[in-house]
Amino acid sequence: MGIESVGLRESKKQETRQLISDHATRLFIEQGFERTTIAEIATAARVAKKTVTNYFARKEDLALDHHEAFTASLARAVADRAAGESALTALRREFAAAVEQCDPVAGFAGPEFARMIADSPTLTARLRELHDQREEALAAALADVTPADAPAIAPRAAAALLAAGHRLLFQRIQELTLAGEPNERIAATVAPEAEYVFDTLATGLGGAEAAES
Repeated sequence: MGIESVGLRESKKQETRQLISDHATRLFIEQGFERTTIAEIATAARVAKKTVTNYFARKEDLALDHHEAFTASLARAVADRAAGESALTALRREFAAAVEQCDPVAGFAGPEFARMIADSPTLTARLRELHDQREEALAAALADVTPADAPAIAPRAAAALLAAGHRLLFQRIQELTLAGEPNERIAATVAPEAEYVFDTLATGLGGAEAAES
């Protein structure tokens, strides 16, 4: 099979995945997550029910379709940071950029989407799981850059503090979104609050090598 054919096939897969996700989100917002069935989503997207489950292993993934980018985001910021840049500095910089861009991965999802999550016990629980998974991925990334003579718990301790700060800021964005604030005003509010959070983290981490390597 030629490169062009492979590219077209992958493009078609992405289109189908996005189509399913878009219809699922619309139905979740209109009907509520718990009340919407996979069969209804398949009908709306004009695909087989099995096609939906082939693209999305869990119903929650249809709503939280940025979950892979979300769980990898902190670890990726640490892995991709500039030479000599601390993990904390990289994470601060990446979060500031996400706020400036009103990135959905940082929590900028709009009031209807935020309400959909808040009203669903299943999605709320899944979001907690994703936050936990993001912390675990961050701990693994920090372990790769922690000096051998540091305490074994050092990368996990640093990850716990850093992930807690990000979790708080994510929740803050959701809180302001549910209060009806537009993204521009949310960004203007959260940007200085994030600076305070990261300054506090810098104090808490102190000279922790996991955050400064």
